[in-house]
Amino acid sequence: MEIVRNTDGSLVVPIPAVRHHDGDGVVDGSTGDDVDAVAQPTTRVLHPGEGGYSEALAEWDLEQNPDRAPAVSTASGREEAMNVVHALAESPDHDVAGALKDVGDSAASGEALRHVLIGGTHSVEAFSQEVAKAEGGEALPAHQMTKIIGEVLAELDK
Repeated sequence: MEIVRNTDGSLVVPIPAVRHHDGDGVVDGSTGDDVDAVAQPTTRVLHPGEGGYSEALAEWDLEQNPDRAPAVSTASGREEAMNVVHALAESPDHDVAGALKDVGDSAASGEALRHVLIGGTHSVEAFSQEVAKAEGGEALPAHQMTKIIGEVLAELDK
């Protein structure tokens, strides 16, 4: 099952089946007598800011193009990526396509953002601080920065 990204930025992620082992050789806790057993959910919805969201978003991005080479961040790509996320954070209309129209190398910007996501929450927090220092203003909380990064990557993958 693959990860699904909703329009609000939330992710529907699969939950691996829990295996139970006991001394009677019963696997997966199933004896056939569990008529009233409650089925365990097979998916979970993660919202920006929740534990595991950044990692799930990086996995979702990888699922969009599994043959993509590992993300490599270049200085110019990172700079343009910082400009885009800052513009979106400050924009009242939050026009992702409009923010990307002035980007010279969208592939390098996307790679820079993928590189940030792969690093997890601490990487996203550091990137947010870097954007605030370079562009001015306050650093965004990691969950807001991650959501913006996800929106930009989704637009780039169209």
